[in-house]
Amino acid sequence: MSNNASATGTYAAPPVRTVSKSSKTTFHFGAGLLSGLTSSILLQPADLLKTRVQQSGHHASLLSTVKTILSSPNPVRNLWRGTLPSALRTGFGSALYFTSLNTLRQSLATPPAILASSASTISSSSALPKLSNTANLATGAAARVAAGFVMMPVTVLKVRYESDYYAYRSLVTAGRDIVRTEGVRGLFAGFGATAARDAPYAGLYVLFYEQLKRYLASATTATSTSPETKTTSSSSINFLSGGLAAGIATAITNPFDAVKTRLQLMPGKYGNMMRAVRLMIHEDGVRSLFGGLGLRIGRKALSSALAWTVYEELILRAETRWAKSERAGAGI
Repeated sequence: MSNNASATGTYAAPPVRTVSKSSKTTFHFGAGLLSGLTSSILLQPADLLKTRVQQSGHHASLLSTVKTILSSPNPVRNLWRGTLPSALRTGFGSALYFTSLNTLRQSLATPPAILASSASTISSSSALPKLSNTANLATGAAARVAAGFVMMPVTVLKVRYESDYYAYRSLVTAGRDIVRTEGVRGLFAGFGATAARDAPYAGLYVLFYEQLKRYLASATTATSTSPETKTTSSSSINFLSGGLAAGIATAITNPFDAVKTRLQLMPGKYGNMMRAVRLMIHEDGVRSLFGGLGLRIGRKALSSALAWTVYEELILRAETRWAKSERAGAGI
């Protein structure tokens, strides 16, 4: 695979492919699964700390939370508590998200042509079709909400595992307890707040991500002084763009994440999203809506950068390999 940029900053487009749709869909699913598992396992401690900070009504500091965990009998194990449900949620959630996102974008990349992004002559290293800003927002939001709904029961288990409110010994035990005390509805606690967080987050993320990649490719080429320095790694651009886009989108949507955590931990007390917001502000002040912001920005920036870089590199390499195989089969 070539990651070289031309003198105009345009990445070479992969050759025309005739790989079956089912093969591509399966590979997108696998690439999304691997990227999600990688980021979730490596960054689980940050996710756990975010949950612990957000669950408190007394503004527990990050430092005190870390000290409490480190002073426990098994600090390393406790920092990675909830890794299994987190890996299941993020791994399969990413697989579903990337697969549905690619399907949606592929369908919109065809006529009507008004949806295609044609304003810029600089293409990025993205494995995704180029769309308009509106289409980027819509497809990112739709794909994330759909994947979030499917994975919601695992998300609830993950949050409760990470919290120290519960002492579940296994996922099966946790699931049975939730269904017994709250019904099946308990497995979807906080979905409204999750969707309200994920839809704008994912839409904004895809929008910022694609824009930043085009900008960085253009800026890198414009500031280059020799042909040798014009070679820019697509993975470097993807990683930096992913981190920046996640940081911006996370800061905007953090209140929804804080509300979601409270609803999933104490659904009986907070009831629904509007009631949760009122109670949180009344009891803990507006500050409670931004609990765990620093941790979430750091975690989301790293996880998104890792996940999207791994995903795009796998897809680009696969498409290059498919193209070479087809050319060889055609005798070209």
